[in-house]
Amino acid sequence: MALILQGTQDWPLARTAVIGSSLGGFYAHCFAAAKGCPAVLLNPAVEPARDLIRHIGLQQAWHDSAQSFFFESRYVDELKSMQDALKNPPQSAVFAIVAQGDEVLDWREMTSHLPHAQIKLLSGSDHALSDLETHQADILNFLNLA
Repeated sequence: MALILQGTQDWPLARTAVIGSSLGGFYAHCFAAAKGCPAVLLNPAVEPARDLIRHIGLQQAWHDSAQSFFFESRYVDELKSMQDALKNPPQSAVFAIVAQGDEVLDWREMTSHLPHAQIKLLSGSDHALSDLETHQADILNFLNLA
């Protein structure tokens, strides 16, 4: 998160919004809370420290089995710290698209962790939101870009 904040320090906040999916949705939520900008969260992770603790150690990259990386316990500590910072709802506007058909994350947990958000709850779909293009108008409307 420190790298994200550093890399975006010169962004014009009046024109900044972030969109993130899954763990990227968690980071987008944290960024929006820190900077006060709008965020669109797509099936966001809401308890990543709990969910990723079992992955400490050498991991194989999901997109290329020839690549690997070491997931350190300190990353879980960082995620926990970020989760704690989100316990007070951010003042920024948040729009979440949550799929009840998400095969990775529990939609009930996502919605319960986002009481401050405008939520579009999908009766189906999947974790990847394979039907994302059908929600484009809602995203653009939320961001006042329609």
